[in-house]
Amino acid sequence: MRAFNFSPGPAVLPLEVLEKARGELTDWDGSGMSVMEISHRSKPFVEVAEQAEADLRQLLSIPTNYKVLFMQGGASAQFSLVPMNLSAPGATVDYVNTGHWSQRGITEAARYCRVHVAGDTGGDYMRVPAQSELRFSGNAAYVHYTPNETISGVEFGYVPDSHGRPLVADMSSSILSRPIDISKFGLIYAGAQKNIGPSGLTVVIVREDLLGTARPDTPHVFDYKAIADNQSMLNTPPTFAWYMAGLVFQWLKRAGGVAEIGKRNQAKAAMLYAAIDASRLYRNAVAADSRSWMNVTFTLRNPGLDAEFLAAAAGAGLKGLKGHRILGGMRASLYNAMPIEGVDKLCSFMRDFERSHS
Repeated sequence: MRAFNFSPGPAVLPLEVLEKARGELTDWDGSGMSVMEISHRSKPFVEVAEQAEADLRQLLSIPTNYKVLFMQGGASAQFSLVPMNLSAPGATVDYVNTGHWSQRGITEAARYCRVHVAGDTGGDYMRVPAQSELRFSGNAAYVHYTPNETISGVEFGYVPDSHGRPLVADMSSSILSRPIDISKFGLIYAGAQKNIGPSGLTVVIVREDLLGTARPDTPHVFDYKAIADNQSMLNTPPTFAWYMAGLVFQWLKRAGGVAEIGKRNQAKAAMLYAAIDASRLYRNAVAADSRSWMNVTFTLRNPGLDAEFLAAAAGAGLKGLKGHRILGGMRASLYNAMPIEGVDKLCSFMRDFERSHS
């Protein structure tokens, strides 16, 4: 029996995707080989890659003046690659700081640029700043923000107005979770291991006018224009992760697309937050207007029960609930592939655990 996996990433994948991959693992498409064994430049794999891009474009309604790149290095590599590709030496870049991953991006960008922090809620980062609180430099090469912070469980309920500067977003934990207007962004990047597929792949969606401005010392394999000109095959890509992402995109289309999956995600989050708010044992400290749909954090009012809670949850088939080491407590990640049945079971378990410890 499969567990309900609430891990923040690598995260749960759709069961039917895993089963299809299992069935094709040693003999993909009648080739007598695994998809991991064929050349990335062969016609069969090129068709896999092209179909994956076409499906992603359809799911997100990506305009034709945007390139889609399938890269390696994870979102953390993009912390460096964004400033290397989008800013000149000595340029100013604006960053909105809402927590751990924003801070990681700021630290890395500061190696290449002058970083202006346009917004920072400070403290324990339990909310995102309102648009009225943002103070931009006015001359930034780009404006960067993290729509969803996985560790503290805070999320923007709006897309910031960057006043004409290219808006860059780290959507690793929120991409494909609901409809978005791609045209509001200059660049979006997302590690795959939450809503796209297995780790090892990063998707970059970049507006064409932002290509071709990489610094001269940018490694060729990390130059967005070079990658785009070579259809993301400048060097050997992570072929299995790309293939798996394609299967996830097809699963999403069968599920009704991002509009339908967004309704499901909203319902899952509302169910869990309602259970927390109705409880005397559990507490979520995030401001109501900043609560994440994807990563629901909560603590037990008696921290001495944490280990018992996690052990009992694991015994009930509810895995991956331990909070990040920075904050402790619990975290339930409700990515696209988490069925509502898993959230219902978690809520029931939490109520039973509270009754037995009241």
